[in-house]
Amino acid sequence: MALVEVKVPDIGDFDEVSVIELLVKPGDTVKAEQSLVTVESDKASMEIPSSKAGVVKDLKVKLGDKVKQGSVLLVLEGAETASAPAAPTPVSAPTPAPAQPAPVAGASTGIEIHVPDIGDFKDVAVIELLVKPGDTVKVEQSLLTVESDKASMEIPSSAGGLVKEIKVKLGDKVNVGDLIAVLEGSAAAEPVVLPATATPAAPAGRVPPTVALQPHESATTPGQLPHASPSVRKFARELGVPLEEVKGTAPKGRITQEDVQAFTKAVMKGEAGTRAGGGKTPAGSGEALGLLPWPKVDFAKFGPIERKDIGRIRKISGANLHRNWVMIPHVTNHDDADVTDLEAFRVQLNKENDRAGKAADDAGVKVTMLAFLIKACVAALKKFPDFNASLDGDQLVLKQYYHIGFAADTPGGLVVPVIKDADKKGILQISQEMGELAKKARDGKLGPADMSGAGFTISSLGGIGGRYFTPIINAPEVAILGVCKSRMEPVWDGEQFQPRLMLPLSLAWDHRVIDGATAARFNAYLGAILADFRRTML
Repeated sequence: MALVEVKVPDIGDFDEVSVIELLVKPGDTVKAEQSLVTVESDKASMEIPSSKAGVVKDLKVKLGDKVKQGSVLLVLEGAETASAPAAPTPVSAPTPAPAQPAPVAGASTGIEIHVPDIGDFKDVAVIELLVKPGDTVKVEQSLLTVESDKASMEIPSSAGGLVKEIKVKLGDKVNVGDLIAVLEGSAAAEPVVLPATATPAAPAGRVPPTVALQPHESATTPGQLPHASPSVRKFARELGVPLEEVKGTAPKGRITQEDVQAFTKAVMKGEAGTRAGGGKTPAGSGEALGLLPWPKVDFAKFGPIERKDIGRIRKISGANLHRNWVMIPHVTNHDDADVTDLEAFRVQLNKENDRAGKAADDAGVKVTMLAFLIKACVAALKKFPDFNASLDGDQLVLKQYYHIGFAADTPGGLVVPVIKDADKKGILQISQEMGELAKKARDGKLGPADMSGAGFTISSLGGIGGRYFTPIINAPEVAILGVCKSRMEPVWDGEQFQPRLMLPLSLAWDHRVIDGATAARFNAYLGAILADFRRTML
């Protein structure tokens, strides 16, 4: 029978692309236009179809190889003649790595599992162990995950049996041929083809767009691991997301980080998701995150009820607050600041502004305690810069600007206008801007620019009451200050009790960025500034 080489056809402007998935193996029968391999560049991934039909005699590429137009992919036996685009001069195929000796099974000896051919990668790190001694594994079941600086992949078992011993541990460096596990059993070894989860690592938060030559369907079936890279699996575990319930949008149904994020957003917005069993998860049930179902109660049977729609602002803020509360490890420090002298100064300042306003036939600017708080917080943020930061992956973004958000109560719900560059403005200018922004908020005229860019937020209930509360951090910020109504209290001055006006402070902070000692120092420093505002000039 005739042997026919199948080569990479015209793939557009791409020069060299990496083989990331082998879709057939020697002995398989393929049809014309059936996909053979998946390749990926820095901009796109695509499947390469066969130009002919026949039986696969020999694969000329392996995972990680670089190919281009005209490269030989495989050799077909008994291929049918089919019209195909003329291929450029063949490029010599890379030399396959030496095959590993097949494990020998016996009644008294174990089956040794070695690292198969993993292409040009050397000294790859073990980042995840997928089985443990005592587990029963099948042929082709993944045993561990390894990662280089360019790619991550799962290493499958070449035989089936009971895991007797794991020969590697997390952090170990392995190469082709290294012993990774010993099995007990008599399952015959089979040729190993690396699984589809071997995917080049992409930068966090960005997945290359896909160019599909054929339609893709989800590769996940009941009992099979979802089609996702190790980094995506880790990301899903951190969020508590069950990957089997996430629909992948990448080629072959591969789940990306964006898919996990979209699933999480849908759950937090109360949208219905798909259960692993095929049914629908009730909206807002929490089942997708492994929680007990939300109770369904017929309230009308207990008495008269009335239903009304949640306002637009509350819908938006509710989803954000839910996400922030679930994803940020909040801790709150409570303290009191002596604002007796500052309040006296504020009252005096307003009287002076009122007299000046009347003389100029103008209402003047009314200074509130919140304006002093904003200025005091700027001073504290300069001394403790981690509070004016945001998490970006494994890095902390320290901001060199001081934009302070303040929560404003409106008939439609809570909004957070932002005072930009508060460090460059005085108390009177901050008070004037706050008044203008608060009016725009009440009139529903705040624009996106008015509510963006904050590095730190103050939520004040001073005009209402209360003692302390736990404010929710407004992501991507890492801290928020809650303030309640000040009250006169007896304070011991070393000799006697003196009446002092005390302002309750509640500082909530992200424990991933800030620790308790730093938060306590921030509160103490803020209290010292409020007690003697001259410290802001230091």
